[in-house]
Amino acid sequence: MDFSNNILETIGNTPLVKLNKIVAEIDALVLAKVETFNPGNSVKDRMAVKMIEDAEADGRLKPGGTIIEGTSGNTGMGLALVAIVKGYKLICVISDKQSKEKMDILRAVGAKVVVCPTDVEPSDPRSYYSVSKRLAEETPNSWYVNQYDNMSNSLAHYEQTGPEIWKQTEGKITHFVVGVGTGGTISGVGKYLKEKNPNIKIWGIDTYGSVFKKYHETGIFDENEIYSYITEGIGEDILPKNVDFSLIDGFTKVTDKDAAVYTRKIALEEAIFVGNSAGACIKGLLQLKEHFKPEDVVVVLFHDSGSRYVGKMFNDDWMRERGFLEENVTKAEDVIKDHIDKELIVVRTEELVSHAIERMRKYKISQIPVVDINGFVGSVDETDLFRSYVEDKNVAEKPIKEVMGKPFPIVRLGTPIEEVSKLFSKENDAVLVDLENGHHHIITKYDIIGSIK
Repeated sequence: MDFSNNILETIGNTPLVKLNKIVAEIDALVLAKVETFNPGNSVKDRMAVKMIEDAEADGRLKPGGTIIEGTSGNTGMGLALVAIVKGYKLICVISDKQSKEKMDILRAVGAKVVVCPTDVEPSDPRSYYSVSKRLAEETPNSWYVNQYDNMSNSLAHYEQTGPEIWKQTEGKITHFVVGVGTGGTISGVGKYLKEKNPNIKIWGIDTYGSVFKKYHETGIFDENEIYSYITEGIGEDILPKNVDFSLIDGFTKVTDKDAAVYTRKIALEEAIFVGNSAGACIKGLLQLKEHFKPEDVVVVLFHDSGSRYVGKMFNDDWMRERGFLEENVTKAEDVIKDHIDKELIVVRTEELVSHAIERMRKYKISQIPVVDINGFVGSVDETDLFRSYVEDKNVAEKPIKEVMGKPFPIVRLGTPIEEVSKLFSKENDAVLVDLENGHHHIITKYDIIGSIK
């Protein structure tokens, strides 16, 4: 009988898949190492097992202990699988930019999840680096993994991933392209491949807001480069010990938008449902195309599954809010088409100011048209109401007609977006669209900004 003794024995030996349509402009053979075939659906399963086994061997992790780690989600999943099989407790400290799916999956496999703010310095006591260390100090019989500086991370890829790629390509690989976060994958695979053939080029994919590319090129750790970014799984605001810059031939940076757009393209053009860092890798690969020749064999690593980004890159509303959807917005109807069926919230002239405030809170809106039996006669927004409240603390019990401003301008569905934009001013924060069926819709400044590409 052919079976595994537990799920950990199924880690590794992931397939190498030829990419076709999405890399049509690259004159070389491009192969994807699809790490979603690991049981935890990511490349991080490999190093999770290695780090725990090494910690058990030297006594850092004792029976019944608690494993503590700061993670973007995938390492946490790998650690969770090992913790279940080996009988450990797990606390994952995760930043709030990570997808809800990642957090839910971690909880589903028994991990306690602690969420920390993203936009803080690594040394800030609220950062997920600092919180991880503090929890490790406060929790009895615990072990802080620290995947960034734990060299078992890169060793796992030196012992497993590198040899697999070499064997699968029959030693013909000429380039390895991979996103860089902790640095374990690029350094471990890179070390093995360069030992086999020093001419193999190792390229890292970085993101804007991260320090890797400039540090590699200049040796300067530039704190001015550090800012919050959306792309998950790659880039850092620290220099992990696992990043061996001497093994890396170069970096290219990919924008948040390009990473998100290409994440979706991989699914639509190659039928491979993978995550955000894979999109960054493909866009980075295309940026590097002049480095490849027809006889080259280029291997790009796909880190994790697209299932962890269903609420983000694979969600049209999420993409649209960030201006990542390639849509042609030319008319008023283009701005409202995805929520055209939503009811227009209004307030009547004789209703109280308190009713308008209550409606704003309930529907999370900032402007409301005012109507009477004849139609639109005015408008109120949160700025007007705040100003009125400062002047008169009893304003909440006054009728809307006493505080309302001018009615919002009304345009037709086919009005050019340029003309709609001109109607916004300091005095006017919204425009109404006549739906030509007796109903109207509202366009706010936020909607216009969201439509800008």
